[in-house]
Amino acid sequence: MAAYFPDVPAIPYEGPDSKNPLAFRHYNPSEVVDGKTMKDHLRFAVCYWHTICGTGSDPFGPGCAVRPWDDLGGTPLEVALRRVDVFFELVTKLGVPFYCFHDRDVAPEGKDLKETNANLDAVVKKLKAKQQETGVQLLWGTANLFSNKRFVHGASTSCNADVFAYAGAQVKKALEATKELGGTNYVFWGGREGYHNLYNTDLKREFDHLAKFLHLAIEYRNSIKLDAQFLIEPKPKEPTTHQYDSDAAACMAFLRTYGLEKEFKLNLETNHATLAGHTMFHEMTYAASYGMLGSIDANRGDELIGWDTDQFPTNLYTTTQMMMVILGAGGLGRGGLNFDAKVRRESFEPVDLFHAHIGGMDAFAQGLKIASAIRKDGGLAKFVKERYASWDTGIGADIEAGKADFAKLEAYMLAKGDVEKNTSGRQEMLENYINRFIK
Repeated sequence: MAAYFPDVPAIPYEGPDSKNPLAFRHYNPSEVVDGKTMKDHLRFAVCYWHTICGTGSDPFGPGCAVRPWDDLGGTPLEVALRRVDVFFELVTKLGVPFYCFHDRDVAPEGKDLKETNANLDAVVKKLKAKQQETGVQLLWGTANLFSNKRFVHGASTSCNADVFAYAGAQVKKALEATKELGGTNYVFWGGREGYHNLYNTDLKREFDHLAKFLHLAIEYRNSIKLDAQFLIEPKPKEPTTHQYDSDAAACMAFLRTYGLEKEFKLNLETNHATLAGHTMFHEMTYAASYGMLGSIDANRGDELIGWDTDQFPTNLYTTTQMMMVILGAGGLGRGGLNFDAKVRRESFEPVDLFHAHIGGMDAFAQGLKIASAIRKDGGLAKFVKERYASWDTGIGADIEAGKADFAKLEAYMLAKGDVEKNTSGRQEMLENYINRFIK
């Protein structure tokens, strides 16, 4: 079999002092942190769409990526099958244990649904063979219900019932592919499940249809005995003006309203948090607080650019905060850290794919070590516990236990007269405290 990255070896761990750009400085998969290996803590995945299908295009110009394997000719299906070999060479040289895909990333559409399904079957067969050959596993699958022009008005929320039906057929097939490949999760991203203008939108009806679609997906998953966690991926806007899965809080409210909260968790993305006006720390803490943290799309956005830039993660403050939440939640379970990220348009050579993933993996490995050190030190947890100490005894404990009504609160404050004092939140001191661990 041809080697598509002949000048790139398997990426070694060389330690913090290494100056080799094709080596890990912090990610040592067998290193044990808090009783688990880094590999088990981080559960890295490479995404198929940006990594193997991305061209480097942006809103102002076509792609300029150099991808020699796409220049070898062949039918769309033959190109898709060749890309499987390219992808698994990259993933195995990185030493990443998982990958993720959309159905339309791995296989081209045909002249009709029957041919499209046959294309997917052919590629899934090869994906399965490569998984068995390499040991790389499928973290999650999903269906692309947003790129084709049939989804101009959305998929399950379309004003056209035929589009809802087509989307259902497509998800049915994607669920079957996920089962065939042993995927442990399945993601729903509502790329066009939203509105551009409320003048032409029946908002309530679209919400009802979205919920109906998800209930049908649950029924089919159970009927084929697919053991996969369903995940919703929040994003507030782009491509629509407002997407119905706008952030963690909106997703959780929707799931509870329609009786779906026991079937879904959240797949959170850093760049989507930025677009929602939140930090990833906020989104993850919110989800984890309610047991809804499922998996992560690991990337970052550019705070000066107003669209979804999907850059590789390099900010140690962000990766540390994310790992603090993950460690506090006891891990990601069957989820993982999927690099839903793309190299910059100017980084057009194949080797840049390696530099990007190495940097992201090192950033999270370093964040893991820093987060572990912060938790072991205990200073932050001690401060938070002391800050809320008034709730552990007396009137605070009575309120939390449901033993205080407004009359009791009034009597308590009449006897006391007023609030005695508040104490400083010490934000600057705590920020300085965190800085002690960032090395």
